[in-house]
Amino acid sequence: MSTQQHQHSSSCGANCRSSAPHATTFKKISKIKHADPHPAGCCSESAPLAAASCCSTSQPSGHSHTQDGCCSSDTDDGGSGDEEGPGNLGAALPGTQRYSWLVSGMDCPSCARKIENAVSGLANVSHAKVLFATEKLVVDAAQSVSAESFSSQVAQAVEAAGFTLRKSEITQASPSRLKEYAPLITLIILMLLSTALAQLSPQWGKIAFTATTLVGLWPVLRQAIRQTRSGTPFAIETLMSIAAIGALFIGATAEAAMVLLLFMVGEKLEAFAASRARSGVKSLMALIPENARKKVADGMQTVSVASLRPGDIIEVAPGSRLPVDAVLMQAAASFDESALTGESMPVERLPDEKIPAGSLCVDNVAQLRVASAPGRSAIDRILQLIEEAEERRAPIERFLDSFSRYYTPVIMLMALLVILIPPLAMGLPWETWIYRGLTLLLIGCPCALVISTPAAITSGLAAATRQGALIKGGAALEQLALVETIALDKTGTLTEGKPEVTDVITLADIAQEQLLMLAASVEVGSHHPLAKAILAAAPDVNPPSAERRRALAGIGVEGWIDGKRILVSAPKSLSESTLSPAVVAQITAQESAGKTVVVVLEDTRALGLLAMRDKLRDDAISALAELKSLGIETVMLTGDNPLAAQSIAARLGIEFKAGLLPADKVQAVTQLSQQRVTAMVGDGINDAPAMKAARIGIAMGSGTDVALETADAALTHNRLSGLAQMIRLSRATRANIRQNISIALGLKAVFLVTTLLGLTGLWLAVLADSGATALVTANALRLLRKKS
Repeated sequence: MSTQQHQHSSSCGANCRSSAPHATTFKKISKIKHADPHPAGCCSESAPLAAASCCSTSQPSGHSHTQDGCCSSDTDDGGSGDEEGPGNLGAALPGTQRYSWLVSGMDCPSCARKIENAVSGLANVSHAKVLFATEKLVVDAAQSVSAESFSSQVAQAVEAAGFTLRKSEITQASPSRLKEYAPLITLIILMLLSTALAQLSPQWGKIAFTATTLVGLWPVLRQAIRQTRSGTPFAIETLMSIAAIGALFIGATAEAAMVLLLFMVGEKLEAFAASRARSGVKSLMALIPENARKKVADGMQTVSVASLRPGDIIEVAPGSRLPVDAVLMQAAASFDESALTGESMPVERLPDEKIPAGSLCVDNVAQLRVASAPGRSAIDRILQLIEEAEERRAPIERFLDSFSRYYTPVIMLMALLVILIPPLAMGLPWETWIYRGLTLLLIGCPCALVISTPAAITSGLAAATRQGALIKGGAALEQLALVETIALDKTGTLTEGKPEVTDVITLADIAQEQLLMLAASVEVGSHHPLAKAILAAAPDVNPPSAERRRALAGIGVEGWIDGKRILVSAPKSLSESTLSPAVVAQITAQESAGKTVVVVLEDTRALGLLAMRDKLRDDAISALAELKSLGIETVMLTGDNPLAAQSIAARLGIEFKAGLLPADKVQAVTQLSQQRVTAMVGDGINDAPAMKAARIGIAMGSGTDVALETADAALTHNRLSGLAQMIRLSRATRANIRQNISIALGLKAVFLVTTLLGLTGLWLAVLADSGATALVTANALRLLRKKS
């Protein structure tokens, strides 16, 4: 039955939305498009970059487990520009081809910048970007280059900068712990031996400390030289090398060795912290199995996940995870979707429902039809979101990134002035002021400052993902913390978009159950929202189907049962003589309460009325109460008629504006934004313009592609309670960033003063720097433990 054929009254709370089941689905979530104001312009089918494959010239492969070599080329022009301008990761530039690799050895965002500088200097490279969260290098190069030779050039440039390219996450073997920590263990042993020797003979101790310094200095100095050649002269390795050599020059051999030891310890701490911060991404990638059981002509065959295409039939055993988004084909089955939605209980899925990749099959062997192309599953889209999130950096993060570029050279200049001016201008001892200048030099390392914001934002985004919320980057996360008013759409957002029968009113000598059965028999097979509500309310789960069922344009639907014509119709489609004034009064009373009414007739005799109303989400009232406790005002914006809107708003206890067209919603959001920072929550195409007009747009996970494309964040678990969780987390992240910046700058300010006063030595300065980096990282990782 079509929407028009039911001719239901205008107060229909369901808005006659799509007939597809509203299961939790994961549609494409990509960056906001600013070029095209029309919502349809947001429907780009951009393909995510390969998240775990290395170099194969193929279709966009998302999280495909290819084993075809080491470089992935993507000529798809998907994606779009980002608001941050030239540094973004949008589509490949015209006339270029996109390649991607995984990189090993990065400890902090500064490492990513070093790699970018090294690769950007290669011929035929138009753009290079490192995505720190997914350890991925993305390069746009001229289409004329040979993939094999270009991959070799990039590998050499990355290795020259002190890092390595690697093959896919799946095939990469973990390095030996002994080999990984051998330099640090060697330096610790030499340091202990030198200390013991110095107790016996100061002269021999000095020689031993010098040898220890040289052993520890060699890898650091080599790295400094590599990075200087690749375009990063002011790296931490450069500062450490100068400080260690200077300390040897003035005879502070023990402190020179201690500086290098503490630096190496600090590097290991940074590597550990970075690994912890990326563990969420790695665990997400690990949700996808390498192989799948595919149905072929002669039975089931094990194939690689990358070979699956939409329409293929696969089988998933209990305890196994779905390799792709798929539609359940046969009997109902339970799936654990907690890794994607945060929902702890398994979800019972019915045939024809779509299930996201990474879900765990709980009870039965499930047969499913592949619904997602390679690289376009739920997991791929989340990984793409994480990559795009690095581009949508918070304003404070962009400021600190720019600030750190000038901070280190300025500190180096200050250190030089501290060394030269007191001895030359005031005749003070050279040795004392060289020592203080070198100490000041160590304070010039910007690592703690640089990592203070991205560490907090990465942890915040990862925590949000665990709670079933996808936030598109640091800018959105920061803005969420400032929200004071939230405007919410009604249908599909505050309500489920699925009407339910609330009243069964008999007008003849007939039982309520019999009235429902007659109406359900006529509605069998219909996908109309009102028909589904009637079928759901029927006492028999499988009511008998009426004969000669047909839809009557502009009236309703009819069928024949036991030789009698049964008609289900909207009241206004009936002649005035059909309904008595008393029945009309009953219908008017129901519609005044915001309900939709249909009449069930046997031939021309009215048997009864069925009143339906859109069902509030189970957590709508509690979610709005939580928002109120956070000091956030809420208002409902809906295109429904005022009666239906008033009924819902009264139950929720919020203000409302009804009868709004998309343009009216934009105007309403604009007016709200002039008074307070406003977010818009919606799920439909008509909500997209208003979400765009708000400071922050939030989409429900079951919403349309356009709404999800336009939104800055999405509630994948489809629960309104996620709004308060999201805002609490964003506020906690904002506070965490302030704490981190205070720690980083505060410690440097303290040690700047104590160094000039001669109270701080070399080893204490490097300990303070490494300590600050470890402190801000540990503080940021606290966000990962936030449950709500």
